[in-house]
Amino acid sequence: MPVPSRFIPFKKSIKDIELPKLFNFPFYYEAHELVKIAAEQVQEYLTTQTDWKHNFGLNPNDEGMVIGKMFGVLVVRNKENEIGFLAAFSGKLADSNEHHYFVPPVFDILKKDGFFRKEEEVLNALNREIENLENDNEFKELQLFFNAETQRSLAEIEINKQKLKIKKQERKVRREAASKELSETDFEHLKEQLKDESLEQQYFFKKLKRDWAERLLGVENQLNVFKDKIAELKKERKNRSNDLQQRLFEKYTFLNARGEYKSLQTIFNKELEIAPPAGAGECAAPKLLHYAYKNNLEPIVLGEFWWGQPPKSEIRKHGQFYPSCRAKCEPILGFMLQGLEVEENPMLKNPALGKELEIVYEDDSFLIINKPAEFLSVPGRNIKDSVQTRIQEIYPSAVLVHRLDQSTSGLLLVAKNKSSYQFLQRQFIKRTVKKRYIAVLDGILKTKNGLIDLPLRVDLENRPHQLICYQHGKPAQTKYEVLQVNSVKNQTRVYFYPLTGRTHQLRVHAAHPNGLNAAIVGDDLYGTRDERLHLHAEYLEFEHPKTRERVNFKVEADF
Repeated sequence: MPVPSRFIPFKKSIKDIELPKLFNFPFYYEAHELVKIAAEQVQEYLTTQTDWKHNFGLNPNDEGMVIGKMFGVLVVRNKENEIGFLAAFSGKLADSNEHHYFVPPVFDILKKDGFFRKEEEVLNALNREIENLENDNEFKELQLFFNAETQRSLAEIEINKQKLKIKKQERKVRREAASKELSETDFEHLKEQLKDESLEQQYFFKKLKRDWAERLLGVENQLNVFKDKIAELKKERKNRSNDLQQRLFEKYTFLNARGEYKSLQTIFNKELEIAPPAGAGECAAPKLLHYAYKNNLEPIVLGEFWWGQPPKSEIRKHGQFYPSCRAKCEPILGFMLQGLEVEENPMLKNPALGKELEIVYEDDSFLIINKPAEFLSVPGRNIKDSVQTRIQEIYPSAVLVHRLDQSTSGLLLVAKNKSSYQFLQRQFIKRTVKKRYIAVLDGILKTKNGLIDLPLRVDLENRPHQLICYQHGKPAQTKYEVLQVNSVKNQTRVYFYPLTGRTHQLRVHAAHPNGLNAAIVGDDLYGTRDERLHLHAEYLEFEHPKTRERVNFKVEADF
């Protein structure tokens, strides 16, 4: 039987490499040796191929928009018991979904004679028609004329309104003076005269408003000929877009290891009751697994790596492995992995099991806890064991005043009662608490100290990752100070002084190219995994709730 067209044999000998017993959990893994070798082979191909051009931002002479790309490799076994691998890319590559070296998409929306292309032409024609109408000279002139006439009408009406007020005031003065000077009969006659004047002025004011309304309505009716046509076309475009989207969702139908099929429509709309995210089904992992199942190839182990320059908002390192994205891929892969023996989700394991909390200090108002690394500060969605739950077993009224990331070790402040909590919490809000972290960075910094100012928000498609976002991000500032440089290990030991307290602030500020461009050692989200995250909250200083004196606490890091 011939080797499947997208099955790629290993160039290097892999006979001494042990195969994994279980398929790796795609959302948290360390790249297997076979994955690393397969990725190197794909990277060699990307560097040497001449069939297509795509600007990854690695060569200053390349033209076109810079777009880094996520690639994936899936080590597989064919029917002849040969071990090879499949390769895929996320989204499009060089403006195409199809390249002979990579597995095809689950559904090729760019196929020339496909329904997507045909409907895309219709939508493009609608877009052009809408654009032509919106830019029509007569329409633009009518809009300008209508706006100008509207302003004229408002101005003239306002002037006459003020005249009415003046006339009203004049009548009041005349009436008050006449009440003292005229006889009762003459005064009644004057009052009738003033009333008639008021009614006459009101009549002409209302007529002025009616005249303007009729005049503007005539122009507005001419405008509505264009507006109604534009609205009709936009409605047609929206309906066609929605229909096209639904057809696409049905066409994206995925296989799992049991040979069962499910569409995007079923996975997201029907089961999760949410709309599929943009680009769902276009990532490397679903493409790889779908092709493997379809061609009777047994999946063994998966890995995905970034190639090229990173997006401005995200942290992506060239050549580094990353887990599958959660918002788009987790529901899809949750179905596609059914029937495979997969590693247990490590995020469902209690990381605090067997670990003890050290109480550094305690009095009637608060406790200072030295939290171990990989220990939740507060209960999570799946894991309830945390600093808060353990402390509340001893002190039911105790409340954490602040939090540390699960992977960060160090000092945590816990209030024993409500009044202490409120007093201590106010200090954090007013930023009068002094905090210092110590970290080891993967790289050597060029500066000795400085301020990092990069706003952060959560990555909605890949929680709990954070993004740099100048539009919607919250302000995040960190001061840093270099303590020691280890040229042999290519590492830098630093102090961090966070001025704000955003989620993953120090980790993102360290790793992002616009920050220090040196991830914290052991950062499994923004850098490279190690035995632990080398980040420790070593110093806290604040005002005591009872004595009102400044107190401070320090615990050395264990790395």
